Amino acid sequence: MIRIDQITLREIHLPLREPFRISSGVVAERRIALLELRDASGAVSWSECVAGEWPNYSSETIDTAWLAIEAYVAPRVLGVSFAAPGDVHAALERDFRGHQMAKAAVEMGVWGVAAEQQGVPLARLIGGVRERIAVGISLGIQPSPQALAEKAAAAIAEGYHKVKIKIEPGRDIAYVRAAREALPSAELMADANNAYTLDDAATLAELDALNLMMIEQPLAHDDLVRHGTLQRQLRTALCLDESITSLERAQDMVALGAGRIINIKPGRVGGFAASLAIHDYCQQQGIPVWCGGMLESGVGRAYNVALASLPNFTLPGDVSPSRRYWAQDIVSPEWTMDAAGTMGVPLHRPGIGIEVDTARVDALTVRRAVLRAS
Repeated sequence: MIRIDQITLREIHLPLREPFRISSGVVAERRIALLELRDASGAVSWSECVAGEWPNYSSETIDTAWLAIEAYVAPRVLGVSFAAPGDVHAALERDFRGHQMAKAAVEMGVWGVAAEQQGVPLARLIGGVRERIAVGISLGIQPSPQALAEKAAAAIAEGYHKVKIKIEPGRDIAYVRAAREALPSAELMADANNAYTLDDAATLAELDALNLMMIEQPLAHDDLVRHGTLQRQLRTALCLDESITSLERAQDMVALGAGRIINIKPGRVGGFAASLAIHDYCQQQGIPVWCGGMLESGVGRAYNVALASLPNFTLPGDVSPSRRYWAQDIVSPEWTMDAAGTMGVPLHRPGIGIEVDTARVDALTVRRAVLRAS
């Protein structure tokens, strides 16, 4: 039985090693909402809300998520007894639309608490089967094709199994071609973050010649029908990210032929219960999945790594080591990648597998709220 008695919200500001640019904007510093959940049994776990500062990836932001957690999400969980962590999802969905990132932050934290309470690693609690996972890297939009090619080559030399290349109109074909010419046999993919329309189909079709693993989310964030039209015009598989916000949307993708791969981000779909349902459905349908990143700290990464240990996560995810993004992470040990380009799934201790550096978190905290069961 799980009964959360207290949730402490903290906002920290964590500067990136270098600005990260996608088609919809640039991030140089992450405002991150962290949650510390305490159970009546004494079990404690941390989680993270992945919402960004601006509503450019989704309609949610750290500020809307903070409000939603305080006013709507936490009151549905605090002081309530749940037989299992998977029961939280239904409690948060009932008569409560949207705010998936706010819901996920609390729901995933309950899974972390349950793992601590049961004395098992989080990956094992959710059915993970891998001890190590293959690591991919996401490269922001670069100033020139040559600069991209150099960064991509350096990433492959470092051991990364996949290079994701962010693109936008005008910075697409020549850039990806330069990377492919530098890396004839490497696993490359392109990510458009909604930057194109069907009017750009001919341009996107030029990517077919570059032997990519996939093209991720080229069209609008809420679209499935037009992605289906585009997929029928391309040999390269489309991967949907922003468009998949629930199991039902994944089912619609398959029914409409709108893509052949899904990027499962647990924060985007409302947490682990929805992620597990999408994973299981895709496994039944023969649809490979992988876990994307949202510039998480080491806390959020712990949940992504656990999720990526499930059997149908057959493609390398965006689970880069801590030093890829941060001069200093907020966890110990920091996340690392070995020379073979793999990351260990924490199986040596219960819970999420890492310790939070509370002194560093306290030093970085700019806002704090303590929510308690009434």
